[in-house]
Order: sequence, then structure tokens, then C-alpha cells
Amino acid sequence: MKISMNELSAALRRCFEATGYFVGNYEDAANMILWLEKHGLKGLEELTRALPYINQDRDKPLNNVVYEDSASAIIDCHDRSALNCIASSVDLAHAKALENGIATVTVHNCHNRKFILKALTDCGRRGISAAAYWQNGSSLITEHTAAIKAGDRYPSYSEAATNIQLNEVDTRALTIICSSRVDLTSSLQKSKGNTATFNVSPEQVAANKEKSVENGINIDDDLWAEINRVGTGILVSASEQSRQGAGGR
Repeated sequence: MKISMNELSAALRRCFEATGYFVGNYEDAANMILWLEKHGLKGLEELTRALPYINQDRDKPLNNVVYEDSASAIIDCHDRSALNCIASSVDLAHAKALENGIATVTVHNCHNRKFILKALTDCGRRGISAAAYWQNGSSLITEHTAAIKAGDRYPSYSEAATNIQLNEVDTRALTIICSSRVDLTSSLQKSKGNTATFNVSPEQVAANKEKSVENGINIDDDLWAEINRVGTGILVSASEQSRQGAGGR
């Protein structure tokens, strides 16, 4: 089925609010998904993988900084989805880059890291160049990178299948680099073992947005139903509160 971006945004905000995301977090989560999807980067496909687990985030510890100095930090996200924790990690890298010119933040125990592209884009538009790199997979390992130059509106993105063994990598880690002094770019090397490389330029990202604005967003009927089913939790809660309030007057 086809829906508008406004419809999808409203439904996603309800969905994440109902699963216990804090104010601000559920808006960030909705915006990250919507950004990927409307720029042709399969945000709804990534959401499909995350949706069965989002209720679990409320029972996990909040992400915390386990090491920090003036130009770097290490953050543990405690197996949360990037939808629930990655924006603050990028904000920390951004703040350190403003003070020191360049900063590196390493994030551990984080899932669905592709959603970082929205936060990286925000950095670029605020005048800070940013890049990220991560590896993913349970059998076939893929590697991913994205970057945006300071002042640009859209990032580049690349992914590739590899012959890297699972026991050689941390598939829940992410490296973020931000700089206020140099423009960062990233691309995956066409090295031996990298196959099925997929590259998207900033120009392609911009063109994808124009297409989705004109044509709306296609969404699987079952996924749309599940987003709205989860989101009814916040509507039911609000209705119960309203009835209690009315009875107490």
C-alpha cells in the first residue's frame, strides 16, 4: 500500500512512544526510519528487523560512557537498538569535534546501526563533517560506511559483502568520526573478498528524496498493520487516563 510521509511519521511516533521510548527518543526513532526510507535506503526493511525487539529496550540499562578524554569516547549501548541510543552518541562526537577539531567515538553493543545516517546528515548540515563505519551479520559479514562533508545536505553510503569470518569482528560495534577542520569522506575498498558492493552518492540520495516526495512511500500491509497495532498501546493508555480523570472530577 502507499502512504504519505506524514502518515508514516505519526504512526511511528505512536509506535515508539507506546513501547516506552522517552519524549525526544521516540521522535528521533521515527525520523531515523523515515529519513532512510524517503532517501531510498530501505528504512522500513531495517525497521522490520528491529520491530520484534523494540519492546525489550525498556528493560535494558541506558547507554553509558565507559571511557572519555577530550577527543574520544567509548560508549556501551547495552544491546539497544540504534533507534534508542545512537543520536546521543553522534551528538557527543559533534561536541568534541567543535572543541578539538576532530573526535572519535566508538559505540559497542548497538543494533540497527544503519539508522545513524540521519544523525550524520544533521552533523553535516550543522557544519561538522562526519563519517561512520560498522560491520554486520551472523554468517555472511557485510561492512558499511557513510560520510558527509561539512555544509553538505546529503551523505554518501556504501556497503559490501565480505569474506571476513564472524569470529574476527565485533558485529555490534560502530565507529564515529567528526571533524570541524577537515572534510571526511569514506568508501569501501574494492579489495579481495569484497563482493556485491553497493554505493550511493549524495546526488543519488537527493534524487531518491525527490521521487518519494512526489510518489509517497510504499509499505507492506503487514508491517503497516503491526506499526499501528503497537501504537494502539499509547492510545489505550491515554483513553484510560481520560476516563480516570473524568471520574475523579
